[in-house]
Order: sequence, then C-alpha cells, then structure tokens
Amino acid sequence: MKSPRRATAHSGRMSASISRAGSYFFLIVGLIALGYAAYVVVDAHAYQAYEQSKFEDVSIKAPPTLLVEGGVIGEIQVPRLQLKAIVVQGDTHTILRHAVGHVPETALPGTLGNVVLAGHRDTFFRPLRNIRLGDAITLKTSDGAFQYLVESTEVVPATDVEVLNATAGRTLTLITCFPFDYIGPAPNRYVVRARELVSPSPDQPLAP
Repeated sequence: MKSPRRATAHSGRMSASISRAGSYFFLIVGLIALGYAAYVVVDAHAYQAYEQSKFEDVSIKAPPTLLVEGGVIGEIQVPRLQLKAIVVQGDTHTILRHAVGHVPETALPGTLGNVVLAGHRDTFFRPLRNIRLGDAITLKTSDGAFQYLVESTEVVPATDVEVLNATAGRTLTLITCFPFDYIGPAPNRYVVRARELVSPSPDQPLAP
C-alpha cells in the first residue's frame, strides 16, 4: 500500500508530464499554423509575380477569348495605397487566396454596369481600410486602362447581396470582409464604390 506522500508525489509527476505534453502539442500546432500561413503568403506572392510578368509582357492585343474561371482579366491599382494585384475570373476560396476575384455575372471593366471585385481583407484588399473618397483606381485589361474615382464606402451585413446588383452607369464595387482585424469569419462586408471616368468621344461636342 502506497503512503499518502508517495501518492501525492506520483500524482504531481503525472500532472507535470501531462502539462509538458500539452505544451509540446500546442507548440507543434502553433508551428504548423505558422508554417501554413507562411506558405499561403509565399504562394500568393509567387502567383502574383508570375501572372503580372505575363500580363505586362503582352504587347499585342489578343483576340477575345471565352471568359473562364481562373482566367486572368487584368490588374487593379490604387496608387495612393500602393495596392497592385492581378484580377482573375471567379470568387472561389482558391482564387481569392491567389488574387483579386471578379464576381461572376457582374459587368466587365470598360462596359456599362457594375464591375464587382472581391478580395481578402488580410491580403490584397487590406489597404482598403485606408481608402478615401476621391482616390483613383485603375483597372488594366487587354482592352486598355480604365480609370475610376472613389465616391463612397459603407459597411453592410455579409448577407447583403444588393451591392452586386447592376447599375445604370459604369460602376466599380470592391468588397472585402469587415472588420479588418476580426479573427475568424467576419460578420460584415466593407464596400467601396467608384465611378468610371469616361473621356468624351472625339465626335462628341464638349459642353460650353
């Protein structure tokens, strides 16, 4: 029969062993999480660098092609925020991990309607937290460069899909999760609205 002192010592050693095992477990989990996060960042940067190089090397306008999910549409730039990212067709998790996504069934750059782009708040669209009214946005495609001016920002619930609706003019809508520093699935969306600056046609008389 063990004495109370030996039983207490044995219990203490077991507790210490369990505590050490728990510490090692959480340390390993933490290292794996950090490794995965680093992989995601490096993978996204590698994809962006490769696609930007291909996009910038195109000097001759290619004939129109069928728009497919994952296909490169162009590049978005917000000079004041030093935001520059490749835009591809689609808004799946995999696409948004690598690039800014063009939401299907919304207008394309340079056309009438609502061009909707989505991006993660902790990667490509993180600079949007500092965007201001009047900021310039450029969308470059094989059809040319389209200039937009920021007119409004708002926060809406994640369930609000009205921001995807078509518009009568030439509109650009940028969407990302909100709050920017929220841990886990964010409850809201941060929405930036901009209008395209369309130059008058050479045949169109200027207003007096």
